[in-house]
Amino acid sequence: MSSSLARGLSGLALLLLSTSPGLAAASVPDTGSTAWILTASALVLFMTLPGLALFYGGLVHAKNVLSVLMQCFAICCIVSVLWAICGYSLVFDGDNALIGSLNKAFLTHLEPLRAATPLPEAVFALYQMTFAVITPALIIGAFPERVAFPFVALFSALWLLLVYVPVAHWIWGGGWLAMLGALDFAGGIVVHTTAGISALLLALLVGRRRGFPTTLTPPHSPGMTMMGAGMLWVGWFGFNGGSALAADASAGNAILVTHLSASAGALAWTAAEWIKIRKPTSIGIVTGCVAGLATITPAAGYVSPAAALLIGAAGGLVCFFVTLYVKHRLVIDDSLDVFAVHGVGGMLGSLLLAVFALPEFGGIGLAEGRTVLGQLWVQALAIAVTALWSGLVTFGLAKLLGRVTPLRVDEEAEHDGLDLASHGERAYELTP
Repeated sequence: MSSSLARGLSGLALLLLSTSPGLAAASVPDTGSTAWILTASALVLFMTLPGLALFYGGLVHAKNVLSVLMQCFAICCIVSVLWAICGYSLVFDGDNALIGSLNKAFLTHLEPLRAATPLPEAVFALYQMTFAVITPALIIGAFPERVAFPFVALFSALWLLLVYVPVAHWIWGGGWLAMLGALDFAGGIVVHTTAGISALLLALLVGRRRGFPTTLTPPHSPGMTMMGAGMLWVGWFGFNGGSALAADASAGNAILVTHLSASAGALAWTAAEWIKIRKPTSIGIVTGCVAGLATITPAAGYVSPAAALLIGAAGGLVCFFVTLYVKHRLVIDDSLDVFAVHGVGGMLGSLLLAVFALPEFGGIGLAEGRTVLGQLWVQALAIAVTALWSGLVTFGLAKLLGRVTPLRVDEEAEHDGLDLASHGERAYELTP
């Protein structure tokens, strides 16, 4: 009788706990939100492998496609290990304004429930890892077909620790920019600004491809690029929708505005291209799609579907003209337009959210007491500081690593292609 009574009392206690919102929310992860963020983690990793790899791979020559796939794959492995060793802890643990602590190094001492989320901390750490993976992978689009693999590996590892980790802490980890009220829902500053600025600087330091800008041949496989772009588009639902960190209305709205912005960006770029060269191209429409995706990323949790159409169209048009300016006026060989599409798109969206987040445009509103001009100032400051830090560290790393390993392969390797010269393999068996 006593054991039955004990079981009854235990059951009653569990029942009371489960029906007490405060106690349940404080200790038990939400299964629906956990399932969604696990799915979103897979989607964001899918953006890098295979989405970004195929998107970039189709844009290079056939003799270099394997090197691009190899770089994306290697970066994924390197960043994942570093994230577990110290990256996560430095970004998301501790309340220091500049950098986190090492209390959760090697992903130890993770909590059953991550503070201010309905998620187990292990799931939160996994999701954030996928963001860390794709960011340095974006940068390789600035210098394909001419950069040595050891430099790519070493630079990506150090760049993660010295650029991505501190900036992510400043904005997402409760650092000084977060304290000022800077907004970045899914990475317009943390991901796209850091990668875009670093890509532009590396394109200048590495130098142009042989034949740029007069005798380069077209991308070897626009079809592969279109397939990669489709994977990026689908994966971006996890990128932006998952950043709500819950399976709720915010996640649904983020996915909706992401899709609309991508569509508007693709159409705007295609229209501009059609007017300029009289033909809409497959490369153009997918690049415009990515521009729309990058531009909505920082604003996805704050704006309405109608605003997303305007933001996406602005991203497509602005990134189109910046691409032309960088390549034809500045003659900078940012080969796959990382700065013009990701960097400019991310910065543009980070500024536009200060306006389109207003309730008058269907947004969720700014923080109490914050004006549009005040938010614009904070957003501009966050962009400027992030761009400056990214540029300075990238320059320093390139100069330092240049003493250890060559940045650029020799002329023979560039002529033969990096697939064979760097990896001893070919993506395709080419017949004479």
